[in-house]
Amino acid sequence: MHYAGVAGDPNPIHWFEPTGALVGLGPGVVAHGMLTMGLGAGYLASWVQDPRALRQYSVRITGPVYVVPGTASTIEFGGKIIALHRNSGTATIALTATQDGRRIFGRATAVVALG
Repeated sequence: MHYAGVAGDPNPIHWFEPTGALVGLGPGVVAHGMLTMGLGAGYLASWVQDPRALRQYSVRITGPVYVVPGTASTIEFGGKIIALHRNSGTATIALTATQDGRRIFGRATAVVALG
């Protein structure tokens, strides 16, 4: 909720529970998309053990992340290497994100420096 305010996004789906229900989004509020992308970048940085290794990052968000007050909200990230670029010492990663089995990221890729 607070992330949307810091980001300057006044859309009430991010901070006022009844709004999401009124427009058919589901329970709770919707986490800001840039927050979700940032968490994905953190996952990648943790995997390569160096936040400076992230060279390129692109995400298409296809599903909302719901945050229900009083309950824990979890996003499960995963990924796999889809290409190794030996000349540049980088790899392209396909990243996934789900919440309660629902896909959050439609297409998400990153290029990371290895070693």
